[in-house]
Amino acid sequence: MESMLFSGVLDLHWWGDVIAALLLTHATIVAVTLFLHRNQTHHALELHPLVSHFFRLWLWLTTGMRTREWVAVHRKHHARCETAEDPHSPQVLGINRVLWGGVLLYVDESAQRETVERFGQGTPDDWLERNLYSKYVMFGLTLTGLADVLLFGIVPGVLILLVQIVWIPFWAAGVINGVGHYWGYRNWSTDDASTNMFPLAALIGGEELHNNHHAHATSAKFSSKPFEFDLGWLYIRILVFLGLARVRHVAPVPRFVEARREADLPMLRAVIEHRQDVLVSYRKSLERAYAEELALLRHSAPHDARILRNLRRWLLRDERAMPEFQRTEVEKGLALAPRLRTVFAMRRELAALWARSMASQEELVGRLADWCRRAESSGIGPLADFSRRLRRYA
Repeated sequence: MESMLFSGVLDLHWWGDVIAALLLTHATIVAVTLFLHRNQTHHALELHPLVSHFFRLWLWLTTGMRTREWVAVHRKHHARCETAEDPHSPQVLGINRVLWGGVLLYVDESAQRETVERFGQGTPDDWLERNLYSKYVMFGLTLTGLADVLLFGIVPGVLILLVQIVWIPFWAAGVINGVGHYWGYRNWSTDDASTNMFPLAALIGGEELHNNHHAHATSAKFSSKPFEFDLGWLYIRILVFLGLARVRHVAPVPRFVEARREADLPMLRAVIEHRQDVLVSYRKSLERAYAEELALLRHSAPHDARILRNLRRWLLRDERAMPEFQRTEVEKGLALAPRLRTVFAMRRELAALWARSMASQEELVGRLADWCRRAESSGIGPLADFSRRLRRYA
């Protein structure tokens, strides 16, 4: 009896069962990040039909998730990020609700027919999807449970099945959607609160680099800095080498030429394409301007310098991420440092360039040229230096 409870066909020691559970759940993580996320949702890469169908089969067996529903919920998250319509924003709903109840939020949103119909287009709709994977979602999990018991024994098999069932709801629906929009570091000034949870992105297949992903949503590669590692990208490179995948998009890498004398259409296109790099560079200019203003105030107005120093955290932060009450305090602080206020205001103007969807290209080029002229004649060294760098984007 004891042998039946604890010994399956494989007859592993307890540590063997643990390793098996980790390998099985990791395969599910890979299927989610490569197939559901990078391939189906964002079309960042193409997968060979055999690979694509293996992932579909594996996800049916281990999660019971429907491809179209997962894709629809995630696309809506990008389209409505950090708003009341975001299916799982910890900034709106609170970190505890998303971290521990993210799966319930996913289930609620995936049941919304309007969400699925509007955001779930382009996902597999063949005979197997209609008549097996989407129709009998619990049958796959039942087969997996029977296989686990047969291979590992009744007790280890049931425990491994439970781990497989809760793995994706916790890590994907809870940790990525919760912690990934609440805690961590940011490489890019995106419109949302996305963060990179850890630079060595291996446990969740690369999804830990969530801020990088939101900055370049259609990139198949999530790492963007030399110290970052995206395990999912490693798997993609292996599949590409084997002829089983093709990368469609990666994040653009800035290229620089000799500075233009006047802004033109290629410069405008380069600035818009590399807008995330532009904003990171502008932050460095803002930091320089802040340090210069603070040094001046320390000698001329120590009291004002203390006020400005206390606002450093907010002054160097993306304005869109500030709480409403803090914006008033920032405006009061900027009134004490006119040069810094100019740098702060011109960042807002620059960011408006790629937000003006109704403006013509000629109008936008004119606005960019005027921005550069004002920056370079402002007498503010960091701002003028940034403008000259802006002229070099290719």
